[in-house]
Amino acid sequence: MTTKARSKISGILLVLTGAICWGIGGTVSQKLFQLDGIEVNWYVTVRLLSAGLLLLLIQSCTRERSQIIDVWRNKKTAAQLILFGLVGMLAVQYTYMASIKYGNAAVATLLQYLSPVMIMIYIVLRKQSALNRKDLACAVLALGGCLLLLTNGSVTRLSVSWLAVIWGLLSGVSAAFYTLYAVKLIKKFNSLVVVGWAMIIGGLGLSFIHPPWKADFAGITLETYSYLIFTIIFGTMIAFWFYIASLKSLTPKETSLLGSAEPLAAVGTTVIWLHEPFGFYQWMGTACIIGMILIMQFNRSGSIRTKEKQPLSRD
Repeated sequence: MTTKARSKISGILLVLTGAICWGIGGTVSQKLFQLDGIEVNWYVTVRLLSAGLLLLLIQSCTRERSQIIDVWRNKKTAAQLILFGLVGMLAVQYTYMASIKYGNAAVATLLQYLSPVMIMIYIVLRKQSALNRKDLACAVLALGGCLLLLTNGSVTRLSVSWLAVIWGLLSGVSAAFYTLYAVKLIKKFNSLVVVGWAMIIGGLGLSFIHPPWKADFAGITLETYSYLIFTIIFGTMIAFWFYIASLKSLTPKETSLLGSAEPLAAVGTTVIWLHEPFGFYQWMGTACIIGMILIMQFNRSGSIRTKEKQPLSRD
């Protein structure tokens, strides 16, 4: 086997591992909310601060460690980073976790994955591009998949609460902003630096509402701590790190396509591990949304383009 082939296989394993960790991380977060009634504000604060520090620690071990400080030297860049941390990173993390809290990880993850269609709509409304047939097919798949996922074929009731739906859709909107706004920062600085600092900024911002040291630590069990550590290390830090590392041997398009394993991992673990009911029509809705994701990725060379270099550590 050639060095190039080994590198390719290594990249595939890295991105699949990262995507699966992201998906499982959402399910483990749901388990956390079920166990001891972990409060969303506190959990998001601790997760963001811890994962952000770990990502910057990884960056400090690379040749580009100076970027950790350099990103703050320019006032305009610093202001963009603060806005990205509060309106992008914090928003996408909080809305996603709130959707899990009031619903489940499977629905929350799939709703967040509607963000490519939201980006497409934004670009069309800005008259930066025109719709083509594939774009329309994606919109139909997204809408149909969303309806099947949320209703399971029923016209009278939802499969999850309205709060889960609202937070999930807001998560998609936040993820769309996160993806679009990050481009200007990612062009100048390493993704680990941008996302690491954004997590710390978001965590510090939420600390004013719920300081991380204010919690009933006596009531938190060892099992809860183990799940919390998993979501920070595997569900956030390693997931993002492996995703970025895979770009060294894979194209961004290949990485994004393989990253579609995340919603499958979230749905699978939610159904199998947490025994959440998932009906036939919901599986059809899941297939529609994943189909939409794949078409969007294959269509990146078409009329609607999303930036190739983008941080996908949303969850």
